[in-house]
Amino acid sequence: MTERLLVLARHGQSDWNLKNLFTGWKDPDLTELGVSEAKAAGDRLKAKGLSFDRCYTSGLARAQRTAQLILGQLGQPDLPTVRDIALNERDYGELSGLNKDDARAKWGEDQVHVWRRSYDVPPPGGESLKDTAARVLPYYIREILPAVMRGERVLVAAHGNSLRALIMVLDGLTTDTIAGLELATGVPLVYRLNADTTVASKEVLAA
Repeated sequence: MTERLLVLARHGQSDWNLKNLFTGWKDPDLTELGVSEAKAAGDRLKAKGLSFDRCYTSGLARAQRTAQLILGQLGQPDLPTVRDIALNERDYGELSGLNKDDARAKWGEDQVHVWRRSYDVPPPGGESLKDTAARVLPYYIREILPAVMRGERVLVAAHGNSLRALIMVLDGLTTDTIAGLELATGVPLVYRLNADTTVASKEVLAA
């Protein structure tokens, strides 16, 4: 029987997460806590007896390092890993690098909330979640899903919004319900897919 295993993991805490900054396509590294979160994610996957045939990650260091740390804990440091900007975090445009409280002071709490949580309203010069989905989903369908359907066990280490775009489709969420979805750093989501590519089961490997 084909396993059709897909595991999604948001990167561990980054330096800019800690500083409450909009990050987007900026490229800070993980904090010490972020490193610990990534290693713990690998340990929880190992405890489930999981291993992988292929890994996908973004073009950003925090996701790449998270993937490396997870695979290291699994004893698979040399696993083939594909890096692609299609899996990057959404681009926050003019908000990138700003403290979230400073942004609220400048534009107002309601406006910043709309930029952060609406489906199709982008921040100035940046991407909405809809824009992010427009690059994540074709990449998933073209590159990741065929590997899963061939029976390869796939790990995707990426970002809060690129993964939210994917989870929206996997979990059948609406543009309204996706707004309330928060992904914790370093917590793997274990999906098993049916032969028709729908989700057979989902498990959240929280601490």
